[in-house]
Amino acid sequence: MNNQPRSLAATLFPIGLLLIAMASIQSGASLAKSLFPAVGAQGTTALRLVFASIIMLLLLRPWRARMNAATLRSVVIYGLALGGMNLLFYMSVRTVPLGIAVALEFTGPLAVAILASRRVVDFLWIGLAIIGLLLLIPVGHSGQAIDLVGAAYALGAGVCWALYILYGQRAGAEHGIQTAALGVLVAALFVAPIGIAHAGSALLAPALIPVALGVAVLSTALPYSLEMIALTRMPARTFGTLMSIEPVFAALSGLLFLGEILSLSQWLAILAIITASVGATLSMRKETPTAVVAD
Repeated sequence: MNNQPRSLAATLFPIGLLLIAMASIQSGASLAKSLFPAVGAQGTTALRLVFASIIMLLLLRPWRARMNAATLRSVVIYGLALGGMNLLFYMSVRTVPLGIAVALEFTGPLAVAILASRRVVDFLWIGLAIIGLLLLIPVGHSGQAIDLVGAAYALGAGVCWALYILYGQRAGAEHGIQTAALGVLVAALFVAPIGIAHAGSALLAPALIPVALGVAVLSTALPYSLEMIALTRMPARTFGTLMSIEPVFAALSGLLFLGEILSLSQWLAILAIITASVGATLSMRKETPTAVVAD
């Protein structure tokens, strides 16, 4: 008689971890925006990745992993994609509400899921995603129009997210989470010069360090660890389906922490993209792995 409560707890535990991880990521993104006036999106990205790489290197000690040339190449591409994804996403949220930026960015993993399936039903998910994009990026000069440059940055982050998934799966097949630490290090080395060129000595301001550490923990170290634990305790398809609601967490975080109010059509657009993402995830072939994602 005690098996059922334990079974229910075992089911709810990873779901709870994943919800906490999504809330952490989007809270970190909201906190990151507070650094923009001081060091810009470029400097904020550099601080986040540098501190995150230090934390993950100390915790995971990835130098113990032995890699061949092919794996090392995948790690480098994975890290470059991670750095590009973070940089372009922060460049986007300078002018685009957080929930909309995440929804646009989600087109990357959505494309990966659809290409992994190639079923007729996927045309429905493509259509829903297109409807969502058209609602988010209306033609003309309506009051609901969003900044097109910011939207382009978010879509670019989506492309990087797709590469992050594809090469992260290849690189992580042999060394797991240690690959993530190396990827974050590559991303930091890639983005740091850009942040330094933009913000210069402002990056060294002592007052920024606590906030930067908070962003690194909330946006990278904590959620990544929770996602890895959750992924080992639930089917990959369930993981991918639950991750599809992340734009809602982003929109709520933007509302609570940044005062970003979305219109009804924008909420409907986010719902359309989420539905497309859930449908595409459920349509994936069973053997297709789901990668851990990070904003």
